Amino acid sequence: MKNKLLTIMLILLVSITLVGVIAVVVIMKFTGDEAASNEPTIDEIIEASVEVPEITTNLASGDFIKISFTIQTDSKKAKEELEKRNFQVKNIIITELSELKSEELEGKAGKEKLQEKLKTRFNSIMQKGTIEKVYITSSILQ
Repeated sequence: MKNKLLTIMLILLVSITLVGVIAVVVIMKFTGDEAASNEPTIDEIIEASVEVPEITTNLASGDFIKISFTIQTDSKKAKEELEKRNFQVKNIIITELSELKSEELEGKAGKEKLQEKLKTRFNSIMQKGTIEKVYITSSILQ
């Protein structure tokens, strides 16, 4: 009688453990695929990006900068809108750069700060979508 009860308890324990492991695997599989599918592929990023050709302007410190950008949007419609707003984009870039000194653009932190500031300003003029990221593609400080 005791052996039979011990066997039943062991089978129940193994069954519960097996169901738990299967549940964890299934949950991890579905959430892992969902997270991976939310990330755009490089082709999708390129398709929704706008290149800003090199701009030469003066800085607040009297130095000059030659800089170009690639702006990543969240959709094709946002890309089309951004292309139409090309003159506004260039204006924002020039005015933001004219407020900076050359020391503020040196190093990684300075460039990242500029990218974030431009992203915020570009998003303020967008109506059909948003700017995901601003990339500096070339930069020469003179």
